[in-house]
Amino acid sequence: MAAMLRENRRSAGEASRNGIVQRMVNLPRNIIGGFSRAMGIGRRNQHLPFNFHLQEPEEHIVGAEEWAFLGCFEQQYGSYHPFFYACQFMETLKLAEEDHKFMFVYLHSPEHPFTPSFCRDTLCSELVVQFLDANFVCWGALASRGEGLQMAATFRPTSFPFCAVIAPAPGDSLAVLQQMEGPISPAELVETLQRTVEEQGLAFGGARAKQEEKIKADRRLREEQDAAYLASLKIDKEKEKLKNNHKQYAKVKESAITKETPHKEVANFGVKVLKDPQATQMLIRFPNGERREQSFASTDKVQSIYRYIDSLGIPGIGNYRLVSSFPRKVYGVDQMGMTLKDSGLHPRGSLFLEPL
Repeated sequence: MAAMLRENRRSAGEASRNGIVQRMVNLPRNIIGGFSRAMGIGRRNQHLPFNFHLQEPEEHIVGAEEWAFLGCFEQQYGSYHPFFYACQFMETLKLAEEDHKFMFVYLHSPEHPFTPSFCRDTLCSELVVQFLDANFVCWGALASRGEGLQMAATFRPTSFPFCAVIAPAPGDSLAVLQQMEGPISPAELVETLQRTVEEQGLAFGGARAKQEEKIKADRRLREEQDAAYLASLKIDKEKEKLKNNHKQYAKVKESAITKETPHKEVANFGVKVLKDPQATQMLIRFPNGERREQSFASTDKVQSIYRYIDSLGIPGIGNYRLVSSFPRKVYGVDQMGMTLKDSGLHPRGSLFLEPL
């Protein structure tokens, strides 16, 4: 049976290599509608959780379904695994689009006989964890409930474990670039994912590059228009100055020189502050997709980051630890006394908040 599943997976892989996209699927309406209602508060008023309600009664607690998957998974296989965003499906897809990465989807079926070996030996292997954290935005869900059940009905897997690589598409559709069903070794999984990124990334990267080039062209046009306006304004001012007599012009010039000197000194002082080599810039990502940037001194200790996070008062955050994604490194209790410079986070660092 395992051989048959591997053969089916090879056939699916061959199909994807012969085309740009393996297939297109339509998103469930309640997932789209929930995301639209949440996005109605403004693009990334993402300091607030998304108020997306699924069909089951217990889903009215924001984030309950996402935490249910993580709790079920970590109870059986531990906390070392790919970084699954504890967000709703559409919000995670948006994060992937902003990071210019594909989205890795895993539907978890705890009762399936192939699931334990796949989770323990493949999904939680160091090779797969580091590759996924570096190249994908990952989302997981229980295949039997909530959004996981809805996405299972959308993807229609024939077996488990089920993984897919997807990208946003026009309208209410998803581009399924690759899907894998049944047992698979760490090396096979990474090879398939690497091939998908290389082959499909060219097509989607080209479209993204065109869009970014258009944005840059629009920005250049606005800058040129602003520069032309400022130049015209400057000419008008110069013409008005010429109407004054020489004596009045000399007084204005002398006054301008007197005011300009302290202004330059203040500006230079500001540049020195901005270029302080002892400053450490930290990017902190939260499980709900929120990001915060904060500046610390390089002599501050890791404990300062924990104090800063606790001071934010973000709801839903309990016990946690800070980890870097690639290479994965934990900054927990044993590292709290280390300075940011000694811990390797200076001059810039990026940390995930990982719930315990």
